[in-house]
Amino acid sequence: MIQTKNLKKIYTTEEVETSALNQINLSVQEGEFVAVMGPSGCGKSTLLNILGLLDNPSEGEYHFVGHEVSKYSERQRAHLRKANIGFVFQSFNLIDELTVFENIELPLLYLKVGGGERKKKVLEVMERMQLIPRKNHFPQQLSGGQQQRVAVARALVARPKLILADEPTGNLDSANGDEVMSLLSQLHGEGTTIVMVTHSPAYSEYAQRVVHLFDGHIVTENFNQKFHV
Repeated sequence: MIQTKNLKKIYTTEEVETSALNQINLSVQEGEFVAVMGPSGCGKSTLLNILGLLDNPSEGEYHFVGHEVSKYSERQRAHLRKANIGFVFQSFNLIDELTVFENIELPLLYLKVGGGERKKKVLEVMERMQLIPRKNHFPQQLSGGQQQRVAVARALVARPKLILADEPTGNLDSANGDEVMSLLSQLHGEGTTIVMVTHSPAYSEYAQRVVHLFDGHIVTENFNQKFHV
């Protein structure tokens, strides 16, 4: 599903040139769960932004679902992203003025899904996430754990091929963090491909493979033995 070759990302200002990613060679198979770890500033979020078609690399190749996308325009990236990728962020990124239902519905509006089918898909995913009683609530009326469940539901509603999770438990207490990880693990078990950035060694154990970044390089890759017995 994902294949990068000698991927680089360089940020340039008038005074300095900063290499955020350097010679990244990474492959992710369909249905795999991969965790990305490393210290702050090592390039984790930059990598996730490129994998999520939110940004282009400075050099190298990026193949996503059979397309070489490294030179795609924003319009081309947006078209491919809407149909294939769901995002879960540390800060939830919900829209305060929209209800839970309306927040989850957004990806389907972007895909121009008809009203009846939209309602059906939203209610299905809300039921799965145990959010029906919160249907007409606004994000500020929810706990952090509930907000993250809404964010996961929004990521899932269009049934994307890939979920990218950027520190999805970072703003949650351990109980709510465990719940979100359990949800991601369940989705992986059903065949969803997941790439997750995390600082937590405990939560990285949910992944089949852990990729460690340092100073923009992949320094090690470890396989979780419970998936390789």
